Amino acid sequence: MAAAVSPPLVGASPLLSLLPPPRKRSAMPRAAVSASASARAKACSYQLREGQFRRFHRLPSGLAIEVIFQEAHAAAAAEEGLRNPPLVFIHGSFHAAWCWVEHWLPFFSDSGYDCYALSLLGQGESDVPSGAAAGTLKTHTSDVADFIRKEVRSPPVLIGHSFGGLIVQSYISNMTYSYSDEQPSLSENLVAHPLLAGAVLVCSVPPTGNSGLVWRYLLTKPIAAIKVTLSLAAKAFANSLPLCKETFFSSTMEDHLVLKYQELMKASSKLPLFDLRKLNASLPVSPPAKGTVKLLIMGASDDFIVDTEGLKETARFYGVQAVCVEGVAHDMMLDSRWEKGAQIFLSWLQELQRDQIS
Repeated sequence: MAAAVSPPLVGASPLLSLLPPPRKRSAMPRAAVSASASARAKACSYQLREGQFRRFHRLPSGLAIEVIFQEAHAAAAAEEGLRNPPLVFIHGSFHAAWCWVEHWLPFFSDSGYDCYALSLLGQGESDVPSGAAAGTLKTHTSDVADFIRKEVRSPPVLIGHSFGGLIVQSYISNMTYSYSDEQPSLSENLVAHPLLAGAVLVCSVPPTGNSGLVWRYLLTKPIAAIKVTLSLAAKAFANSLPLCKETFFSSTMEDHLVLKYQELMKASSKLPLFDLRKLNASLPVSPPAKGTVKLLIMGASDDFIVDTEGLKETARFYGVQAVCVEGVAHDMMLDSRWEKGAQIFLSWLQELQRDQIS
């Protein structure tokens, strides 16, 4: 079967969700939103919960990205006088900021963390750039860095899901200065990457990209490979509730929730995140310097997209032990047992804080 599928087909396949081929800083302002951004926000299809706020961050290009913010619950905001790091969440393909807003933003806000969920360009309510793809790994990473540099008051923990995890990997391989430094002089269209308090990869694309996943599925799980290709490359998930559930969620997920998220996914992606051929040519990402950042790598036992070997590959690349969360699927933050991943992440955050004061 492998001989019937040529490498160019894999490299060109648009499987956008994963498979195939002393500066003063303040908390995010809630009121200072431009008139155009306000108009956009009123038209947003996703309704925020109490305590959540939407605004738009203007990038150096002039385009704007959607940001959903939820402030730390005051009673849980600090332990023993230590300020918790802010959390910045990056989504993957066919998703947007809303995927974090459902469960994880309220959970971590209640646990004492300021939370920011971003929609990358061409996704959610963010501006749509010209071109066939929303950006490159370099430009998406630069957009995230620009937001952190200008809007986040202290080194955050950066969290990425699926292809968002690859953006986080690109970020940590390019961190250039600390919050106590002045931003270094950079060439045009480049943005400094401030240091992070930590980074989390959730069901992430491996650092080498998705080609290895594709070939492995073709050789060992041909039926699953066909389903994934139909679901993602042909976007069949958008028109089939059973296929959407199998691709992203556990079998225990209630159909009315799958339908809700299916509709949000269909509306989220105005452009593919990447041109996959160009993306794969730019990989693998460079490993960060040893000890640069604390890293948590989480996978899901029932992930239909990133298999166990893909999770292990990422863990080996960074020299850390991966955590495989049992009983959850690829969309860990939306799945019926979303608390399992959230609780593991929270425990890791608490350990990170203890390490900082020890």
